[in-house]
Amino acid sequence: MAIPSSSKFLFLLLFSISFLGSTSFGRDFSIVGYSPDDLICIDKLINLFESWIEKHGKIYESIEEKLHRFEIFKDNLKHIDERNKVVVNYWLGLNEFADLSHEEFKKMYLGLNAGLATKRQSAEEFSYRDVMAIPTSVDWRKKGAVTAVKNQGSCGSCWAFSTVAAVEGINQIVTRNLTSLSEQELIDCDKTFNNGCNGGLMDYAFAFIVSNGGLHKEEDYPYLMEEGTCDEKRDESEVVQISGYHDVPQNSEDGLLKALAHQPLSVAIEASGRDFQFYSGGVFDGHCGTQLDHGVAAVGYGSTKGVDYIIVKNSWGSKWGEKGYIRMKRNTGKPEGLCGINKMASYPTKNK
Repeated sequence: MAIPSSSKFLFLLLFSISFLGSTSFGRDFSIVGYSPDDLICIDKLINLFESWIEKHGKIYESIEEKLHRFEIFKDNLKHIDERNKVVVNYWLGLNEFADLSHEEFKKMYLGLNAGLATKRQSAEEFSYRDVMAIPTSVDWRKKGAVTAVKNQGSCGSCWAFSTVAAVEGINQIVTRNLTSLSEQELIDCDKTFNNGCNGGLMDYAFAFIVSNGGLHKEEDYPYLMEEGTCDEKRDESEVVQISGYHDVPQNSEDGLLKALAHQPLSVAIEASGRDFQFYSGGVFDGHCGTQLDHGVAAVGYGSTKGVDYIIVKNSWGSKWGEKGYIRMKRNTGKPEGLCGINKMASYPTKNK
């Protein structure tokens, strides 16, 4: 049962000291979800928490749980505000993950198992190797090759969403039909190497789709946000096929852009940095390593105000980031790219 707003006096009693002191942060409230005044007055901070609860439909089972989540919310807001004072090209904001500790968030929303990787294909097998010129910018969303942003929920199935986004892209490019495909089928049925909500790898998922004879539509095999039983009885309904897949040469931004100019890609990144949890907009160039832990889809590239970026489709719903997307800085001077985005890119092929 949700705790009523009348319990605010308990918050005032327990947290009657001021929160952060003054803040110099001046971005618009509508962008980041809070104003400077919210951080210097405990009553306003409590009101902010209550309005955030209402906005995101949060329900806590006890007053103890609500107080615990408030403490986490308060700590996350402090991090968001402190980072917003120093970052230039991007900003953080209060989103639906603001009551989760960073450890909870990583456990629930990541799911790439890079340890599953075997030897990748050689550069000679890269089908876009001989491409000489590419456009200065590409956005596959504008070309009709990207479905709406999806939400993996607290199932570590990012690998399936990354795979499906790339398959949806090449299928639209070849057939001119944009069809939303089933992540659930991969989660339920692709068990040779991948492990459902406990992680997987995109290349193995591509191989499964080839050997399985295709992938069903989303509407025929809908997403559950949990592991289900493989339903082989759906074989009579229509499937989308691919003919194979290729790996982009490792640590090659040039190779990644050559491929991305021709189709959406599956890419892996390290998304365990705390700023990723609260990314709200701009070109992300924050701290992150190269220990790949999250599968996403690259769906374009471009530049703004002299900063080059890659457009990345995430699977954390449309309330996260830029309506479910993040622009990640490229041309960093590091072969592996920001957050390791150049380390493990791949793409499906489809015969015309």
